[in-house]
Amino acid sequence: MPKPRYIDHNNPKLTLQGARLIMAAAARRAAAMRVPMAIAVVDDAGHLLVFNRMDGAKLSSIDIAISKAWTSACARRATHEYSEIAGPGKPAYGIHMSNAGRFIILGGGLPIHFDGQVIGGIGCSSGTVQQDREVAMAGISSLTWKADPSGGRGGTRPGRARAARSAPARGRKPAARTKTRR
Repeated sequence: MPKPRYIDHNNPKLTLQGARLIMAAAARRAAAMRVPMAIAVVDDAGHLLVFNRMDGAKLSSIDIAISKAWTSACARRATHEYSEIAGPGKPAYGIHMSNAGRFIILGGGLPIHFDGQVIGGIGCSSGTVQQDREVAMAGISSLTWKADPSGGRGGTRPGRARAARSAPARGRKPAARTKTRR
């Protein structure tokens, strides 16, 4: 059986297997938090690759999660960054009305980066903005860990898959520690 490819390295693209990996990790994090969510993963052009509405997630969150993923992939930035600049009197006011109202300025949508390029986006909805962002970061972190040639032992190389800059590294196993007695 061939080794799974999460990212096409020749022409950086998120594969279906990569999107499924992200989805599984995000859904595990949402379940661990006990917050059922709608989660969407899209490619770099905003086309839906995988979607999951967990049991108990709000029905209104379906379109919101998909639109958050689309916005983060197509705008090449996290959706929460727009909430700061898209309010009344701000430079991007009204942007949420663009693209037939599909442009989302609520947090919970993150672009997926690899080698300095956006290769997709993830959108999560049904929790608070912070919960949505945390679940999205958990999904991206799983890809970061898998894309690391050292298997997560040496950290990711600069320019490899990463979550939004403000996101702490998650999903990595801590280094083994030994106790010394004095």
